[in-house]
Amino acid sequence: MTAGTMTLEECLDNLRQRVLLHLQTIYADVALTSPLEVIAGDLVEAMRLDHECGQVESHRNLWDQSDIGMITYGDSIRREGEKPLRTLKTFLDSHLREEMRLVHILPFFPWSSDDGFAVLNYASVNEALGDWRDIESIARDHRLMADLVINHCSSRSQWFENFRRGVEPGRDYFMTADPDDDLSQVVRPRTSPLLREVETVEGTRYVWCTFSHDQVDFDFRNPAVLLQFVRIVRLYLDHGVRIFRLDAVAFLWKIVGTPCIHLAQTHETIRLLRTLIEHAEPSAMIITETNVPNRENLTYFGNANEAHAIYNFSLPPLLVNTLVTGDCTYLSQWMMSMPPAQHGTTYFNFIASHDGIGLRPAEGLLTEEEIGTLVNTMQRFGGLISWRDDARGGRKPYEVNIALFDALQGTVEGPDRWGLDRYIAAHAIMLALEGIPAFYVHSLLGTRNDELRVERTGHNRAINRHQWDWDELEQALADPTSQHAQVLSRLKQLIDIRRNQPAFHPNATQFTLQLGQELFGFWRQDMQRRQSIFCITNVTDQPRDLNLRSINLTVTEEWRDLVGGMGFEGTDEAITLAPYQVMWITNT
Repeated sequence: MTAGTMTLEECLDNLRQRVLLHLQTIYADVALTSPLEVIAGDLVEAMRLDHECGQVESHRNLWDQSDIGMITYGDSIRREGEKPLRTLKTFLDSHLREEMRLVHILPFFPWSSDDGFAVLNYASVNEALGDWRDIESIARDHRLMADLVINHCSSRSQWFENFRRGVEPGRDYFMTADPDDDLSQVVRPRTSPLLREVETVEGTRYVWCTFSHDQVDFDFRNPAVLLQFVRIVRLYLDHGVRIFRLDAVAFLWKIVGTPCIHLAQTHETIRLLRTLIEHAEPSAMIITETNVPNRENLTYFGNANEAHAIYNFSLPPLLVNTLVTGDCTYLSQWMMSMPPAQHGTTYFNFIASHDGIGLRPAEGLLTEEEIGTLVNTMQRFGGLISWRDDARGGRKPYEVNIALFDALQGTVEGPDRWGLDRYIAAHAIMLALEGIPAFYVHSLLGTRNDELRVERTGHNRAINRHQWDWDELEQALADPTSQHAQVLSRLKQLIDIRRNQPAFHPNATQFTLQLGQELFGFWRQDMQRRQSIFCITNVTDQPRDLNLRSINLTVTEEWRDLVGGMGFEGTDEAITLAPYQVMWITNT
């Protein structure tokens, strides 16, 4: 019997049993004060599923080739006298209404640090940005993604204040440990002390802080924490959020004496959240943010029952490395090793973000020497390096903090005149790959390193978190000779091409082509096998020849380059690609 043929009561009974099974796995080793059946009922009620039950179709793709995203802070663009969320809406309406179906607004809640990722109150919009009506206005025209900052909250939140005072809600919401515990295996991306000493009404406690001492980790062994987050999810759905980005979710469950990352309980919690979310809103999606080595990242697909999409964290360092070295060997090897996503799941592709270019996802894919060369090159281009502790008591580069335009201004030999073409080539590759592509707002605008903001804030990541003045930005975009106008115009041209090609569906077939180290190529074919696109990029600063025989164009069909418009008379032609030239050669 399928969900579509069940009565409401049968569907709800089935849902409660699924939730109960999730809980039995999550809390198998936890002594609880309430029966799991009661907790399951509370979760279903909190999601308001006790009187409705949406139809869930497994392995259904909730996206197509027109789904392209933009990632932005709520105040990346500011206009005097106007709330930034309204300015953002005007910018989208003016420049990207058709191109950006997905919009990810980074944490728009009241916060105390980390530019929003130390949340004070999950239930309200930061008054400095706007209000829920502004969020709903954007959600009416775009599929809105919001962060579920699920691992930690601000140490200045009311919940943490209640923890100190020993009252609810919050008394038992936070993870604590003893300084004498064996925490040597704990994996984390920071060099600060893991435990923070806090005075409470119950005496001195040591709270767990994976990221910073202002970001205190929740203790999900307490089902009340899970219930709070299910209520938060329901609230966000009510205000139009349809994509949930599970921030830092890999660290959610902790067990002393283990690495405290990717634990089985974490994966099961994601499955539980998916079950609840997809029954409440079948069109909603979960995306996991797990900035970890590639093999670990892939586990968050589960069996098409965890994340609908996972961030393709290995793409940024591999692609930047390719374009600054002129050698696509490592990128091609990685592409060949990537499993095609099952229907109902997909990759979330990006090459720039509010954080930087993560280096952990390149571990095992680039050699230490290659990573060292990449780091040195980025530093020459104005980039900063954030570090993490390694297992031997030393430190390793964790991420490069740099604006992408500056990262691609040259090669390992230094800056050159090909920066704009190299930059466009990077995004053309991203747009053509299997998965949903997403642009950081500053990538769309060709924003440069904001060294003044770093100096003012003292944070490396501020280098790529520039805030544009509306009038200044509009003036730049109105000037066709400006770098910013050229970047936006050329990227929009590529986006408009992509949106109309079935072979660029996020789940369309993809195969890596073997064209040598200087030409990076792959083949896409739509799911009806009607359209093929050969995506070929010269990743060097010199002209390179391509013999069309090497990509096996079918002689019975006519072929043309979607990007440049060139047609091909036959398949024996030899063509020359200019430095960083991109070709999308299609048969339709």
